[in-house]
Amino acid sequence: MIYDATACPQDIAYPTDIGLLDKSREITEAIIDELHAATPQGKKPRTYRQVARKRYLKVAQNKNPSRKVIRKGIRFQLQYLKRNFKTIEKQLDTFTIFPLSHRMQQKYYIIQTVYVQQLAMFEAGSHQVEHRIVNIDQPHIRPIVRGKARAKTEFGAKIHLSLVDGFSFLDTISWDAFNEGSHLTDYVENYKKRFGFYPAKVLADQIYCTRENRKWLKDKNIQLAAKPLGRPSAKAVAYHVRPGERNPIEGKFGQAKNAYGINRIRARLKNTSQSWIASIILVLNLVKLAGMALVCLGFSAWERIKYLCLISLNVIFTYIKSKTQSKWESGLGFITCGV
Repeated sequence: MIYDATACPQDIAYPTDIGLLDKSREITEAIIDELHAATPQGKKPRTYRQVARKRYLKVAQNKNPSRKVIRKGIRFQLQYLKRNFKTIEKQLDTFTIFPLSHRMQQKYYIIQTVYVQQLAMFEAGSHQVEHRIVNIDQPHIRPIVRGKARAKTEFGAKIHLSLVDGFSFLDTISWDAFNEGSHLTDYVENYKKRFGFYPAKVLADQIYCTRENRKWLKDKNIQLAAKPLGRPSAKAVAYHVRPGERNPIEGKFGQAKNAYGINRIRARLKNTSQSWIASIILVLNLVKLAGMALVCLGFSAWERIKYLCLISLNVIFTYIKSKTQSKWESGLGFITCGV
């Protein structure tokens, strides 16, 4: 049994605080226009949308904006957004029935949450907040800090995979970051539910090899292929760790990302994205089964395929030989005999 986790990034633009606020401001302006069109009484409220857009572009189009410039731009967008909220609340008070559509109402609640989160981070001078929204159209997406050289932070779901004899089992799909090492016992128990017994050996990354997990696996008489604690001897290292033992699951992740696009999920809804990821894992297992089926074909099936191939080649060579009798007779005769 081999365990590992990876992230499945969504196909979204890289989120920035000022970019989220600018899009939220544009949505509030659309809501104001929709409410005013429903009851065109008096003059349309001011939104200063052109000035707000210029202030945003002044920061967004700057290649290397300083921290002071970014904070100033965020402060302006927060002020414009707060002003638009007050305008919308005044407009909604004039209606007896809530006038917004379900989609627009959902976006209105989302951008209110975005405003609260961004205001809290702005006042605290940090970039961390619980359940942080990074995309308005897909509010379920969360940042996953991976610490990789290529992308330190990825935005999407985090999955945990179990690999048994080349077959992949999807244990967890979570939109929030989680510590896979704290769930090792659950994953091993899932193995027992699937196959009826515990695995003889577990290959896992260093994050799984806590003292509690080591003790639990030892009590279950399960061998852990990992570096021992402390300063081990050369014999102990050779017994526990072998070069390339965890390569199959890394290769499985590479196959899923490079060949089947699990590194760029283009679905927009939460359930659809989860189905997309699960379907890719299903395809990985189908490809594995197809490879095994070719090996497991009976002798008669191979003989039948060989017979059909020979007939097809002889028909092709006979046709070509009849067209170019003088030029290719010797060469085609040699090829036909070889076949």
